[in-house]
Amino acid sequence: MEGTPLMPPNQVPGNPTLDGNPSPPPPPGTDMTGICFRDQLWLNSYPLDRNLIFDYFALSPFYDWSCNNEQLRMRSIHPLDISHLSKMTGTEYMLNEVMEPHLFVIRKQKRDSPEKVTPMLTYYILDGSIYQAPQLCNVFASRIGRALYHILKAFTTAASKLEKIGYGI
Repeated sequence: MEGTPLMPPNQVPGNPTLDGNPSPPPPPGTDMTGICFRDQLWLNSYPLDRNLIFDYFALSPFYDWSCNNEQLRMRSIHPLDISHLSKMTGTEYMLNEVMEPHLFVIRKQKRDSPEKVTPMLTYYILDGSIYQAPQLCNVFASRIGRALYHILKAFTTAASKLEKIGYGI
C-alpha cells in the first residue's frame, strides 16, 4: 500500500522551532540536488499560486526555519513582503520567477543590508514537486567531464583505426 510516509515516532509535524522538536536544517554545503519533495495531500487541498507557494515550500526539507521569512510568518506578516524583508539581515527566501501554476523559482539569499544581497541557492517548484537547482560550477564540471570523456573516446577510436591500417602511433 502506497501512501504518505509515516513520521518517526518521536517527531510531530509542524514548526520544529515552535513545537519543541528541533530538527536543524542540513549543514551548509549539503548537496540536496538529489532530493525531490512533493506533498500530494497539500496539493489536493490548495492551489499553487504566488500567495500560497511559500507556505508549500516551507513544508519541504529545503526550508530553513531560522530564516527571516519565518520571523515574518510568526508575526502574521506575509513571508515574501519585501518592505519588511529589506529591513532585516540574515538568510531569506525570495520568489524569483513565476509561471503560474506550473513553475515557481525561489532563491535563498543572505541579506547584509537593504541593498546588498548575496544569492546562495535556488529551488524550483515544477508542477508541485520541489527541487534544489544544481550550482553552476557543478553543471560546468559535469559538462566538461562528459565532453572530455567523449574526446578521449574519439581519440582512442581514431588511434585503434590508424593502427589497423598500418599507421603506428
